[in-house]
Amino acid sequence: MITRITIAGMMSPHCVRAVFTALTPVPGIRSTDVWLGGAEIEHDGTATVDALRAAIAVAGYDVVGGVEERRRLPLASS
Repeated sequence: MITRITIAGMMSPHCVRAVFTALTPVPGIRSTDVWLGGAEIEHDGTATVDALRAAIAVAGYDVVGGVEERRRLPLASS
């Protein structure tokens, strides 16, 4: 599963590192890509938007939006 979130208040590379570090201990995360203003988190489904929001709040930032996407297998053409 992939969750894309929008994060308010990030203005520097330090902010990116702080959010990345805050997400590290969240159970179920497989990979994390963080940039100014957002992040994309690949996880096993146990990391909810609320869990991600709580971890990011510890770093001092607010999640203002989030979208969860389940991975889909490509359809075979016949």
